[in-house]
Order: sequence, then structure tokens, then C-alpha cells
Amino acid sequence: MATHLIVLAAGQGSRMQSDLPKVLHRLGGVPLFAHALAAGAALEPERRVLVVGHGGEQVRKAAAKLDPGITIAEQAEQLGTAHAVAQARAALAGAEGTAFILYGDTPFVRPETLERLAEARAAGHHVVVSGFTPADPARYGRLVMDGDALERIVEFKDATEAERAIGYCNGGIMAVDAARLFDLVDAIGNDNAAGEYYLTDIVEIARARGLSATAVTMDEAETLGINTRAELSRAEALFQAQARAAALENGVTLVAPETVFFAQDTMIGRDAVIEPNVVFGPGVTVESGATIRAFCHLEGCHVGGGAEVGPFARLRPGAELSNDVKIGNFVEIKNSEILDGAKVNHLSYVGDATVGEKANLGAGTVTCNYDGVFKHRTQIGAHAFIGSSTMLVAPVKVGAHAMTGSGTVVTSDVPDGDLAIGRARQVNKPGLARRMMDRLKAMKAARQKETT
Repeated sequence: MATHLIVLAAGQGSRMQSDLPKVLHRLGGVPLFAHALAAGAALEPERRVLVVGHGGEQVRKAAAKLDPGITIAEQAEQLGTAHAVAQARAALAGAEGTAFILYGDTPFVRPETLERLAEARAAGHHVVVSGFTPADPARYGRLVMDGDALERIVEFKDATEAERAIGYCNGGIMAVDAARLFDLVDAIGNDNAAGEYYLTDIVEIARARGLSATAVTMDEAETLGINTRAELSRAEALFQAQARAAALENGVTLVAPETVFFAQDTMIGRDAVIEPNVVFGPGVTVESGATIRAFCHLEGCHVGGGAEVGPFARLRPGAELSNDVKIGNFVEIKNSEILDGAKVNHLSYVGDATVGEKANLGAGTVTCNYDGVFKHRTQIGAHAFIGSSTMLVAPVKVGAHAMTGSGTVVTSDVPDGDLAIGRARQVNKPGLARRMMDRLKAMKAARQKETT
């Protein structure tokens, strides 16, 4: 059965006290709405629609970076959840199968829950709703069940006392027959306490038309929505706790788990070792057996098996470290390939470069990759030895087995096996250091005498 995904992300989020649309606040290094898209990706949807409203252009740009194939639908006026879903009509024209409806500010929905909704749809139900039983039902909408059949969903503010006594509550996520979705949505009115078009009314309308509806139970933790900065902070703590637990379960050593911070898509192989105070931004893969030492920051990079990074190293987007690479302390790598067994030692910057197998870059090596307008690449051959404090002015190539003398400024290519020395010849001035120091001390003493 074909599947389609609608993610509602049009709300203003005024309680966030922010000029940024709520769904653009980050959780696990990515915008909130990205979590709903990631959960829905497990369904392999044919069409994906993000409904935007407040700050729509900002959300549109962020979505294009995450998923260039997603369709954006705009809800110019926020009139309720059913009205938001209706904006996806054009994007899902002629669609059949199942339309899943998720929320951009509810990041903890699990793919397994969506699979259970899909199974209920496959069993013949036209509308499937997620439900949960909270410790405190509070002001959640209630699910009115008749055995396995879902009769209707009633919002708390519209519920009778008997309905408020129901403990089974609306989890928000829905799976609806895509061919009937918009016909059902069109029948929803706004005769309620809030004067809004509630998507939850779709159940009662479907039942009145002889269609089948049911509910699938989800964990309460999956229903956590983000409406305030405090809730966002708590959600981040929950996300990190889950990510750390998953890493440990998968065979990763976290020396001090509470100090390691993951992004939504961080991938770490078994037997990797992550030391304290490491931060993973989006887009990081660390292969098995690698070691990330303390106080490193990684983003948009790949670390090969057996590699060692840090401490105090930064890997920026485009850093590709092959197997058994050594990256020393206070090293920054950006948009560069470091091939098998190569070493980039402490206090170095390597940007827009290729470093060959088993090459060695001494302390303080810098690839000077930017001329103020354009970026240029540096190529360093296999087994090359780059002396400490070498400046490599790109575009430039250092050949295999070549060397540079310490303090050299390399401005032209170095052939294979050659030694490049590009620094001024040293000249010693006999006794000049002592005479200069004596003179400076005398000047200092004279000035102190003048001020007393």
C-alpha cells in the first residue's frame, strides 16, 4: 500500500518567545520538524508534504536543505489542524493508499508506532489514530472507544464530565485513507469552543459514513510536544539520554556518557571509544574502532576505522578521514581527505586539501586555501613529510616522498622526492643581542627616573 506523509509545521509558537518559527528551533542539532520527517522516512513515503505558516520562507529554506524532494504547502491563515491538512490537497492530488499526518513540534514519535498504524490501515480501517494512557489525562482530547472501534475524539474543552473521565487520550498522529482524506476534511466544521476546524472530527464523520476507525496505542513519551524553551530544554535532555543509551547498547564505549552530545543522525560503529566532552553536530559517521578523544567537535565528517582524533580537535563539514589516521590536539580539518595512516599533528589547519597515505604534517602546518575571493586546493602526496610551521599557499602540490623544511612557505609545486626550503637565510650578528638588551634596560631605567 502506497504511503504519503503530511507534517504540520505552520504554528507560530508564541510561547517560545522567539522571532524564529517554533519548528526551526533545534533538537539534536536539527530543526524540530526534521524529527517527524525522519520517523516518517521509515515508511518510504511516495510524497512528502510540509505545511508551513508563520515564518514560512525560513522553514521552506531549511526543509530544502534537509529534503530537496519535499513539497511545501502554505497555510496562510491558521484556522485549525483540519484546515492545515487541507492545504496539502494539491500535493496529494490523486493519491491512494495511506496519508500519515504528523506534527513538526512532536519529535519523539517512533517509526515502530507508525508501522503499527500502517498495519491497522492494511487490516481495513479507513482512519487510524494514535492513543495513549497518561498518568494524568489533564486537558488531552479523549478517545471514545467501543471495543476496538473508535467512535469519536472529543477535545477536553468540549467534553462532558463522563467523557473527561476517560483515560485513553489522543496521541495526535493519524493514518487515513488517502483517497478519502480531503473529502472527509471538507466535511469538518468549526462549531466548537475554539471556533477552529479540528482534524479530530474526522473520526466521527468517517463513522457516520460507514467507514471504520480504530486506535493504536503509543507510549506517552512519544507525545511530548515542544511549546516553550523549558520544554525544548527537557526534550534535548531526553533526546541525549536516548542517544547515549542507544550508543552503549550498540557497543560504543562512552567514557563519560553524560558529557557526550549527539545529533539526530550521528552514526558510531561498535568498539569506537568516545572520551569525555565530545560534541557531534549533524552528519557525522565514526567507523568501528576509532577513538575520539576529549573535547573534540565534529560536524559533517567521516572518521575511518582505527582513526584517532584529538584531544581538542575540530572536524568541519567535508572532512574525510580514512583508516588509521591520526589527528592531533588543536587541529582543524575542513573539506579535506586524509588518507590511510596519515598524521596531522598538533596546532595545524588543513582546509580544502588531500593528504596522501602515511604523509606526516608537522606541528603548525597550515594550508592557506583562501585568497579573499576563491578557495584553492592543496595536494600532499603519499609519505610526504611536511616540516613544522610550513605554510602551503594553495593551489599547490607536494609530491610523494617529498619534504619541506620547518618554517617554509611553499608557493610552487614540490616534485616527488624533493626537499623544499622557502625561508630567509639565517644571519647571526655577534654580540648584538646583549648590546640591544643593555640599551633597552637603560632606556627603561631612564624613563622610570623621569616619573619619580
